Amino acid sequence: MKFTDGYYSHHPVADYFNAMEPGSYGMDAGNKPDVNLGIQDIGMSVPMGISAQNVAGIYSKIRMGTGKMEIQFPGYRTGNRQAQTPEMLGEDQRQALREMQMANEVRFNTHASFGLMGMMGRDERGNFSRIGAFQDLTELKRAIDFQADMGSGSVVMHSGEFERPMTDMHLDDESHRMNLARDSTGRLLVKQAHVQEFDAKFDLLDSRTSQKMETVQKDRLVAYPVWNTSEKDYKGVDQDNNSVLIKKGDYIDYQGKKIVNPYDSIRGRIPKHDPKTNRFVIKKRHFDYFKQQANEYNQWFKETKGRGPNYYEKLYPEEAFMRATLESQAGHARGWALEFGVQTESYIEQLNKIDEAIEFYEKLDKSLPEEEKWKLMKQDPIIHGLSQQFVPSETKHPLEILKEDRKQISGRLEYARQSSTSQEQQAEDTYESMQNLITPIKRLEEQGIRMYAESGLHAMRKTKDPNNPVVVAIENIFPERFGGHLEELKWIIKKSRERMVEFLTAPKIQSGISRMPTEMDEKKLNEALTPGKKGMLQENPYYMGVSREEAEKIAERHIKATLDTGHLNMWRKYWQEDPKLTKEQNDGKFKGWYLKQVESLAKENMVGNVHLADNYGYQDDHLAPGQGNAPVKEAVAILKKYGYDKALSVEPGADATTDLSDFHGLMKTWRHFGSNIYGMGAGAPQIPQNWSDVQYSYFGQNRPPYFVFGGYAPSNDWTLWSAVPME
Repeated sequence: MKFTDGYYSHHPVADYFNAMEPGSYGMDAGNKPDVNLGIQDIGMSVPMGISAQNVAGIYSKIRMGTGKMEIQFPGYRTGNRQAQTPEMLGEDQRQALREMQMANEVRFNTHASFGLMGMMGRDERGNFSRIGAFQDLTELKRAIDFQADMGSGSVVMHSGEFERPMTDMHLDDESHRMNLARDSTGRLLVKQAHVQEFDAKFDLLDSRTSQKMETVQKDRLVAYPVWNTSEKDYKGVDQDNNSVLIKKGDYIDYQGKKIVNPYDSIRGRIPKHDPKTNRFVIKKRHFDYFKQQANEYNQWFKETKGRGPNYYEKLYPEEAFMRATLESQAGHARGWALEFGVQTESYIEQLNKIDEAIEFYEKLDKSLPEEEKWKLMKQDPIIHGLSQQFVPSETKHPLEILKEDRKQISGRLEYARQSSTSQEQQAEDTYESMQNLITPIKRLEEQGIRMYAESGLHAMRKTKDPNNPVVVAIENIFPERFGGHLEELKWIIKKSRERMVEFLTAPKIQSGISRMPTEMDEKKLNEALTPGKKGMLQENPYYMGVSREEAEKIAERHIKATLDTGHLNMWRKYWQEDPKLTKEQNDGKFKGWYLKQVESLAKENMVGNVHLADNYGYQDDHLAPGQGNAPVKEAVAILKKYGYDKALSVEPGADATTDLSDFHGLMKTWRHFGSNIYGMGAGAPQIPQNWSDVQYSYFGQNRPPYFVFGGYAPSNDWTLWSAVPME
């Protein structure tokens, strides 16, 4: 027997009767792989309900020769026969699996539900919710519990938080903005459609409800005011009459005073007025204009606050673009509110005068004898305006006329009051919506990252041996979704670890344990509910009182990445080839980009699990490594260079359909990585053996025997024409 890392590598497919070198099974010296891996190094995935129906199905993979296995659970929340969940395997099955690991010296990892796509609580309509995020966290926790029952190992889950335009992939690390879509020369590397660079679409969410609110389209023009700014430098005053130096381009009001806060909803910047047309100046603006507006706001924030805006405080171009429309709606509502407000004052003044007149005429009416009251009668026109001369007036008592007028003006006052109030409410609601309209990455940073951090904490609590931890391993998903780019995946992992460190070291956190209802004054409550504010601090249920250094080590131990070589290769279909280069050179450019991404992930010690899959760059059809065009061997060589020694799992989906079985995908991978065959039983050593002798046979037998015996053997009297006796 041969032991490797505590696990002997005896499996039924190879019985060690004799040994063969790579050259013996079709790999000459010129075809040596970049990295040699043995059978004991590479395992396979087993989706429950698809590749195996029960514990016996898992054992059959071990009997075939699998030394490492990723047990995958396709089911989401409620499982079924074809898509099982961790909770469909009860204590009896789990005990059997534990014993199976010990008896056969194999290792198990776990893949959480395929239905998990990030931790933002996304539903089938593209909306997000906190309740949905919590349910997804619960889904991940039961996979963690299952893996903890199996022992140490990784729990894989998909990233893929939200869709984002591939041509506008940016990441902000608080010091600069990384452009993931372009190389250092500015050349666009990837795009999903030939016009996406110009008509890219951005989804925006309501931070209060997490629902998708609007979609910004890059090529759409928005009518937007030209703001009133100074055309020269001069000494003046601001709105509070403080002496200031007003520079060219500063926002000013119509009296030339500098506007203190250009972004204030009431006293902020104002549109420029053209005295020739007596109109305010409006222009149609492109998305690029709002990039400048966002940069201007962020710079203003930095100057006024003395620090750069954090992730949530920062304004992004798509947010500025959408705010333009809402800002116009809010301004329109405030204008009408002001108009009705002015009318309200006029109506109140008229009512006061009418009441005085009514009081006067009531006294006069009481003081006059009945026969003299006719002298008080007045003409009251039925119709006002030009038509009055054609319609005879009615003669009425002044009190009657005054009371009718009072009724009409009271109605107008009620209308003005209701209209002004409703318009003011609409303006405030619109402004509030404008402030809470956020790009999805802010929702991810505030809510989704918390779910990842809590899953890391759950893995920590379920770990029995800190030296062999249960690890949440977040997988790079498809290119179309956030987390598909390895830099995005690194961002998720870093942010999740930072939040986990906060949970381990802070006595109080936002939305911690609620001991009893807490009354808040209105100001404090509004601050607590404002996006980005650290409100509602409560007792932290995860607080351990450890040092920050120790907490960082714990977070790094329990939150890592799953690198999927096939998912990364799917960027190939979006790769923008350079027309100045040959096909081979462009392929080399993509391969270089691919491997650079892998190295970036590996050298930061983030990789905790690896899926080995291949394709031709179009779809995730799970070819065995070496059967497509992904540089899988080179990627693994980089991982090994940086000390990776965890699971390598083949995901042989295609082979289950196009070959004899999914296990043949694993054998193809063994062959691809130069794994030695340690024997195939008694045979004819003089005949060269090939990997096909193992791959397409039953325990090494796929041809007629070399010897005939018993009743099937011919008599000794009979000889071949060559005179060689047959035994």
